[in-house]
Amino acid sequence: MELQKLDYKLILVGDGGVGKTTFIKRHLTGEFEKKYISTIGVEVHPILFFTNYGPLRFNLWDTAGQDDQNSLGDGYYIASHCGIIMFDVTSKTTYKSVPKWHKNILRICDNLPIVLVGNKVDISDRKIKAQQILYHMRHNLQYYDISSKSSYQFEKPFIYLARRMTGKTDLKFVEPPALLPPEVVLTSDMLAKLQKTKKTQKYEKDLESIKEESNEDQEDM
Repeated sequence: MELQKLDYKLILVGDGGVGKTTFIKRHLTGEFEKKYISTIGVEVHPILFFTNYGPLRFNLWDTAGQDDQNSLGDGYYIASHCGIIMFDVTSKTTYKSVPKWHKNILRICDNLPIVLVGNKVDISDRKIKAQQILYHMRHNLQYYDISSKSSYQFEKPFIYLARRMTGKTDLKFVEPPALLPPEVVLTSDMLAKLQKTKKTQKYEKDLESIKEESNEDQEDM
């Protein structure tokens, strides 16, 4: 059975320099078919995925250089279906801005499925370690490490949001997305470190859940 709705408005926010434009331009279709909305100064990139339930398109809204949270008008957020908040794992400042970006989204769009992504994991000088990334756990957001330049885990945020939007937990992409060749190739050592990071993040998430359950039990006593 094919999906009834094809298009979803997906907003992408984060500080300047975190890699939002590089992330968007990895997808060939989105770059070739982008449209500029002059009234609010944004670019919309239609990114098409083929799933086991039929084609699905995210209309990915890019801030087009308006990286100041105060410069984005409400029109950017209105009628959004889902969102991605991006920070740079080599910059603590960009991670500290995550709560403000999240608050801006929730100010206009309540109960929006949101993915938090830490970009530039291909760079060895990582400033924000896995155990320091806790915001998503406390605010019920999905998190992924990504690398725009190497396309590492590029499709992860999209498949998570596609499942949330459609309600199909078994949804999967039946064709790989049309991506530009990677600018950076991750070595086996780098991939091993990232795999170790994933395990650390899972441990931290489980630990956070245990703490929350313990606090709830104490409140009930």
